[in-house]
Amino acid sequence: MKKNVLIISTSLRAGSNSEILAKEAERGAKEQGHNVEFITLKDKNIKFCTGCLACQKLGHCVIDDDANAITEKIKNADVIVWATPVYYYEMCGQMKTLIDRANSLFISDYKFKEVYLITTSADDGEEAVQTVINGINGWIACFDGVKLCGYLGGGSVNKALEVNEYPEFLEKAYNLGKNI
Repeated sequence: MKKNVLIISTSLRAGSNSEILAKEAERGAKEQGHNVEFITLKDKNIKFCTGCLACQKLGHCVIDDDANAITEKIKNADVIVWATPVYYYEMCGQMKTLIDRANSLFISDYKFKEVYLITTSADDGEEAVQTVINGINGWIACFDGVKLCGYLGGGSVNKALEVNEYPEFLEKAYNLGKNI
C-alpha cells in the first residue's frame, strides 16, 4: 500500500551523518512507491514554544514561523521518520523544539500511525540512543494508535560525512525506508 512518508532531518550541520542516512531511507521508501517528502530544518526559522497553549484551542501555534507548515505536514503524513544527531545522549535541540511546537497535533485529526527514528552519534553503544528512543516514545505516547516501528542508531560517527565510511549503516537506512 502506498503511504505518504514525511522525513524530517533535524541536524543543522552541512554533511550531516543523520541527514545522509535519512536520504538513504528516502531512497528506499521511494523505490517502494511511497510518496515521500523530505524536510531539512537547516534553513527553517523555528522559535521556542512559549507554553501559552493557545494551539489547543486554535489548532495551530500563534507563533508565525516555519513550525506551523511543518506541523501541518506531520499531521497529514501516514509515516514520520525523524533523523537526529545525538548530543549528550539526547535528540538535538532543533528536533525537541519542533516537537514542542507541534503541540497542536494533540487535539487534531492526525493521520500518522507509524514513526521511525534515525540517529547518529559519536558513541557506538546502545545507551547512546536509548534516551532518544525514550524521548520519541514520550511524544508518541500522546497519540492514540501511534507506535515506534523501527529505529537505526549509527554509532562511531562524529565528523561530517563520516557515515559514508560505514556501508552497513547506509544499507540499514535504505532498508528502513524500503520496509516502511
